[in-house]
Amino acid sequence: MDDILLRADDGAIATLTLNDPGRLNALSTAMLARLEAELARIASDPGVRVVILKGAGRAFCAGHDLREMTGARQADDGGRAAYRTLFALCTRVMLGIVRLPQPVVAQVHGIATAAGCQLVASCDLAVAAEGTRFGVNGVDIGLFCSTPMVALSRVVPRKRAFELLVTGEFVEAEEARTLGLVNRVVPAAGLDDAAGALAATIAGKLGPVVRIGKRAFYDQAELGLEAAYALTGEVMAENMLRDDTAEGIAAFLDKRRPAWRQQT
Repeated sequence: MDDILLRADDGAIATLTLNDPGRLNALSTAMLARLEAELARIASDPGVRVVILKGAGRAFCAGHDLREMTGARQADDGGRAAYRTLFALCTRVMLGIVRLPQPVVAQVHGIATAAGCQLVASCDLAVAAEGTRFGVNGVDIGLFCSTPMVALSRVVPRKRAFELLVTGEFVEAEEARTLGLVNRVVPAAGLDDAAGALAATIAGKLGPVVRIGKRAFYDQAELGLEAAYALTGEVMAENMLRDDTAEGIAAFLDKRRPAWRQQT
């Protein structure tokens, strides 16, 4: 299981690949634990400015490992402790993506279902291949996608999110883009290039400022309007005090490229 999650760095871009294609990259306990650990390493790595998250094989991620979950029922408590541990771990991973200083781009193909769809919704950006299907279809097997609902309902209009949750219906990539679950839909053959180009664009920005912006984006989203303005006003004031920001503004006014000193 040492290669269940792969990491490859190319300059300032780190690519994480879910590498359990035989189980459609299911979010087993082992997979989630590896993700949690790798995200923690990336969070403290100033050389990484963007993360791409993708899946090996014919699918991005089919959600939780149902065989593993079924096996937990053999415990004396019917699996209650194991399930609580699993969903707590999954929650830490999803929150870890949101709280990661670097933006995360989901590169999605095949299917993204249940917790796999949650994973896409938790990422900051998503690029999908044409023909990709998304669903929170646990209701079809008697398991309502309650935790995937948290991320989904924050990026997809409420009524459509609830409809998907209670019908188990799948949506195609183009509708997922219309709903706001993904940013871009591209031909399958161009998926690597499209995700890489988006990541490279972000990696070319001033790293510390992107980190400031990501944190403020999620912090303000949880606040009321007045509190959100108060928070972001302070963030912008602090941002303006940065030497590299002064250089960026001067370069814009002088019509030249900025000479930033602290890119990471």
